[in-house]
Amino acid sequence: MINFENTTALITGASSGIGKAFAETLAANGANVILVARSKGKLDSLAAAIRKKHRVAADVIVADLTKEKAPDAVFAKVRRLRRQLDILVNNAGFGTYGRFHDLPTDDDHKEIMLNVVALVRLTHLFLPGMARRGDGIIMNVGSAAAFQPAPFMAVYGASKAFVLSFSEALWAEYRSHGVRVLAVCPGPTETNFFKVAGNGDATPGRKRTVENVIATALRGLERGKSYVVDGRLIYLGTLSVRLAPRGIVAKSAARIMAPKQRGRK
Repeated sequence: MINFENTTALITGASSGIGKAFAETLAANGANVILVARSKGKLDSLAAAIRKKHRVAADVIVADLTKEKAPDAVFAKVRRLRRQLDILVNNAGFGTYGRFHDLPTDDDHKEIMLNVVALVRLTHLFLPGMARRGDGIIMNVGSAAAFQPAPFMAVYGASKAFVLSFSEALWAEYRSHGVRVLAVCPGPTETNFFKVAGNGDATPGRKRTVENVIATALRGLERGKSYVVDGRLIYLGTLSVRLAPRGIVAKSAARIMAPKQRGRK
């Protein structure tokens, strides 16, 4: 079992959903937490609740990680806290949904800055210390969408494919240095993700809970996996699309994901 007692974990996107659940679970297991997101009020409330319930340190860093210099500012603030970072959870991310030419260019740019650029930069900043010490954990929250093209969520799917490939490469590169790297790939989960993306009608069926996702992630970490997919049926789906011709997979996904209210052109 991994011992989280007296470690320090930084979680991005910690104000809600999977990020909040990561923060609460790690704190419950004895980790001090550094909570990063844009919503100061939500972060302050969560930090106060964690301190009271779990008797660990909980610090807040307000940052908009879609901004180019934000990861460096986060790193500087962690250094001012005089904390050795043992665990990095790159969870912050969002998706855009719709026909590519209809989506605002600025939104897609922010999506890439958050889902890809900030994740890579934070890893660049915090991983060297872990490698020098021969100990550390990096969990990058990807998506089951990483395993196939995602029509009508093209930028999101591509960004998560990057996260998966990046994480697997670092897993192979740093496993001999004592650093565990894991890509956590949830399927549809009970968070506000779909409300923000605007594609609730494209995700029928029962969704997994954030607790399911965290449990899957921690099991994968214990087993030394490079990636995990939450949910048995979702996992089997990711295996099946690897065997099918990519064109067929993309066309099938387009039929499922097409905006119902606009029809098809």
